[in-house]
Amino acid sequence: MMVPVRCFTCGKVVGEHWEPFEARVEDGEDPADVLDDLGVDRHCCRRMLVSHSDLVDIVAPYQ
Repeated sequence: MMVPVRCFTCGKVVGEHWEPFEARVEDGEDPADVLDDLGVDRHCCRRMLVSHSDLVDIVAPYQ
């Protein structure tokens, strides 16, 4: 669905990084370099952004 606001493991706010991360990765940048540049250092927080798949547009018509 929507990207979680906080990391499930450590509780750090990661939702604010989703839009810049998604835009820069779509432009062809390496996801690891983008996360480093955004200041997302912990492995658990990086997992939250890298493994997220945006399903809002698919699920929205069924609500």
